[in-house]
Amino acid sequence: MSKLLSISEAAKLKGVSTSTLRRWEAEGKLIPQRTANGHRRYELSELLGIKKELSYTIGYARSSSHDQKKDLERQIEVLELFCAQQGWQYEIIKDLGSGMNYNKRGLQKLIRLIVDNKVERLVLTQKDRLLRFGGELIFSLCEHFGTEVVIINRTEDSSYEEDLAQDVLEIITVFSARLYGSRSHKNKKIIEQLREIAQEI
Repeated sequence: MSKLLSISEAAKLKGVSTSTLRRWEAEGKLIPQRTANGHRRYELSELLGIKKELSYTIGYARSSSHDQKKDLERQIEVLELFCAQQGWQYEIIKDLGSGMNYNKRGLQKLIRLIVDNKVERLVLTQKDRLLRFGGELIFSLCEHFGTEVVIINRTEDSSYEEDLAQDVLEIITVFSARLYGSRSHKNKKIIEQLREIAQEI
């Protein structure tokens, strides 16, 4: 006979919240047994057999360019360590591209998973890793679909001036690349000058 777990034990095992288990029950995805007093009991063997894609944790990492690939790798390491320490089942989605680009493959995948009710929680190293502008739209989606947002380094957020300088740098980078071509010498020279100014700020 399979071992029976309480709802809190089952939630901990699956790395989801008790509200997610109740939602799965309402959707007919996972029906628990009931005790004489009406308490939910979950069979261990059935829990272990549930596909992880029902609902799980997504860690999202992004860096703007190939020059920042080491930063992307560092973000992934932080996300993996944090999620593992919490005992969550997780998947890492990564993007290498501008925070102003809404068409990045990883971001599009993340949005689809959220609206399909497949994301229990979204974990970011910092708020601006999602998008430079418009991140609040994704956070609103998360709220609507019951996805918890966890930001690891809230206390390490950059200052207003640093954010503004980075935003301006990204805007000019995009328009300069479109005007002169991303590989042109003139474009690279402009970007280097802008980076020097941003660092001074």
